[in-house]
Amino acid sequence: MPAIAVSGGGGGDDFGGKVTFHVIICAIVAATGGLMFGYDIGISGGVTSMDDFLEKFFPDVFEKKHHAVENNYCKYDNQFLQLFTSSLYLAALVASFVASKICSKYGRKITMQLASILFLAGVLLNALASNLFLLIIGRILLGIGVGFANQAAPLFLSEIAPVKYRGALNILFQLNVTIGILAANIINYFVANIHPHGWRIALGIAGIPALILCLGSFLITETPTSLIERQKLTEGMNTLKKIRGVDNVDAEYQELVRASEMARQVKHPFRNLMKRRSRPQLVIAIAMQVFQQFTGINAIMFYAPVLFQTVGFKNDASLMSSAIVGGINVGSTIVSVIAVDKIGRKPLLLEACIQMFITQTAIGYILMEHLKSTGDLPKGNAGWVVVLVCLYVMSFAWSWGPLGWLIPSETFPLETRTAGYSFAVSSNMLFTFLIAQAFLSMLCTMRAAVFFFFAAWVFIMCLFVIFLLPETKNIPIDEMMDRVWKKHWFWKRFMDDDDARRASKVEMATGH
Repeated sequence: MPAIAVSGGGGGDDFGGKVTFHVIICAIVAATGGLMFGYDIGISGGVTSMDDFLEKFFPDVFEKKHHAVENNYCKYDNQFLQLFTSSLYLAALVASFVASKICSKYGRKITMQLASILFLAGVLLNALASNLFLLIIGRILLGIGVGFANQAAPLFLSEIAPVKYRGALNILFQLNVTIGILAANIINYFVANIHPHGWRIALGIAGIPALILCLGSFLITETPTSLIERQKLTEGMNTLKKIRGVDNVDAEYQELVRASEMARQVKHPFRNLMKRRSRPQLVIAIAMQVFQQFTGINAIMFYAPVLFQTVGFKNDASLMSSAIVGGINVGSTIVSVIAVDKIGRKPLLLEACIQMFITQTAIGYILMEHLKSTGDLPKGNAGWVVVLVCLYVMSFAWSWGPLGWLIPSETFPLETRTAGYSFAVSSNMLFTFLIAQAFLSMLCTMRAAVFFFFAAWVFIMCLFVIFLLPETKNIPIDEMMDRVWKKHWFWKRFMDDDDARRASKVEMATGH
């Protein structure tokens, strides 16, 4: 997930400008989309471990959970229970492609407004649901809202900030995701003993961040890139002056206009994505999302209360352990905000791979040795599992979490940006859906070995970062082609002269 260069700007460090109060307000409002997403991630696991919720919608799981001799690893294995969590992400997958079109045609701002309205509708259905059908329909509406927000908000953040703050401001989205998870874990803890409607309260509170995004969106402006892309040139110039806090924005404005003219030459951006020169950005964007999910993070975050109950914690203790994990998640994401533009993307990712590999392997070993099909994990070992989960979450939160969103948002040129980013969002949602739908069944079938499965993926990710992921720190977005892709030992073979010829034609047509 996820310093910010202007999306569509070139020349970066020469443009000047500062982080104005208006940019801060815009960033806070847009990042609230992450708060919606994070709250839902955190609330699902807590709600699906509440007896009142299970008894109403999943009576078979409720009976299995309280069966004295039931297998520890399998007591929550139910496809419909997993569908409650995963249906949102399947809907978000489809919605991201629709959101891409709306982003391009109508702007990032209106896409975020639609996201908040759809999310609010889903919240109402979930909180008032009387049967499983309404519950799943509500989740699908939430998913469409998440798909819209995850498409528009990171792009918006990348397009409003100066180049040297691109990483930090974009990661506000992921920081809000972690804050949402923490808030959900705390709320789960306090409402778990409110019978019989504690789960309704937990699901209903999801409407608060959506309401903030909806109302806050009326205070913010559209990005200059989007305005210029839609031929609102004067408004784009005025907005650029407003968000930069200076009047001399001619150089940056001309770069945005030139990028927009080049983008307009591309009539079918999705088709253009399939061309050879777009392959590096597309592969990187999709791979970052797939790998982000195969770290196993959402298996931990969705089902943390369930996981902690599996290793022997009682209901309240498991919810509190989840809240502690959520707090560490927030703190570690702040580390990423501070470090990403100083240390760079690759060092953070590589360090995290090492830390995640060690912790996942250790968790798998402890469970394999000490957690049998029946009975609880010894108290000391259960404590170590919580510590290791915290260390694992810590490393993810300052690396693959925010950078999984940041890197795809800064690597595509304007002509394929919304289309390319929709592939990133949809890939994330597809594999989030697969992990959410499969994890409890994997835990039942593979038992402790499920953690070795994720550790193996972390090893593959490490090799990917070393050999195939270029460093993009402090490089303006529209200079990525020349300064990153054409100089990379592997990806340079996919670069050709088509871009140069197309740019030359545009310059001749526009006089720039």
